[in-house]
Amino acid sequence: MTNPPESQSRAAPETHKQDVGAYVGAKQIDLHRLELRFEATRITDPAAVQRLAESIQTSGQLVACIAAGDQDSGALVLMDGYRRVGALKRLGADTALVQCWHCPVGPALAQMLAHSFSRAFDPMEEALMLRELIDSLGLSQREAARQCARDVSWVQRRLVLLAALPADLVQAVRNAQVSSWAAARILAPLARANSEHASQLLAGMASSPLSTRELQAWFVHYQSAQHTQRQRMVEHPRLFIDSLNERQSQSIAKDLRGGPEREVASELGYLQALLQRACRRLVALNAPLEPALKGACVRLHATLPEVSNELKRLMP
Repeated sequence: MTNPPESQSRAAPETHKQDVGAYVGAKQIDLHRLELRFEATRITDPAAVQRLAESIQTSGQLVACIAAGDQDSGALVLMDGYRRVGALKRLGADTALVQCWHCPVGPALAQMLAHSFSRAFDPMEEALMLRELIDSLGLSQREAARQCARDVSWVQRRLVLLAALPADLVQAVRNAQVSSWAAARILAPLARANSEHASQLLAGMASSPLSTRELQAWFVHYQSAQHTQRQRMVEHPRLFIDSLNERQSQSIAKDLRGGPEREVASELGYLQALLQRACRRLVALNAPLEPALKGACVRLHATLPEVSNELKRLMP
């Protein structure tokens, strides 16, 4: 049974393909009875919780949470529905509609990883839940893959993601400060090369967040920047991005004012410089030429008359 994501669209109320009666054993459970044991494996998203609260207030809770019983402690552990519980608490509710699974917490966690019942989990959430499963049951990677209905490479990729990220970066992903993609592709390599710069960047983004696209642009410029500029970039990442956006806006405005004539003039100047440099290098060569170079010369020689004719047409 597959239900839509908890983070629903802004306009639509909480909906799903099957009604509440489809949840076998779903019943109202006091919120204080639910143990939020895996809350640390979920990425916080206050905006999604607020949208969900508005949806529940309008249409009621239509998608049941899922809980499993801990045979050792007797606790009712929440497996799925952390955002729904957060939304219900925000609304001041005392109970939640919960489907109780009659199985231990470990197998229930494996089922969550196998099916992602209410929404598609972020890779970081999957990695954190997977580590909980392996640690709690003492599983090998192969056994964990079998229980989660995944292949071993999937398990390895999730565990590598966690191993590559320092604790403060994992927490930043959980707080939705950065995406899992940005953490793995940008901040993790930066932390390995310069942990101090990675920490400074995270601190700077805490007060002035960057989108994944902005962070990617920041990293491209960081890699080619000199040491002193890099230091300013990590201390004030938002200031750098705003400055970069302003320069790009000015460049676009300049291109618009100049029109296509300015662009063509720039390209012709670049072409002239290339031809002059190529001519100087050709002087030093002797025949016969290598086949690849000879082919390039033939193609250029065939193109030059066409360019020359266009230039004559424009300069009567």
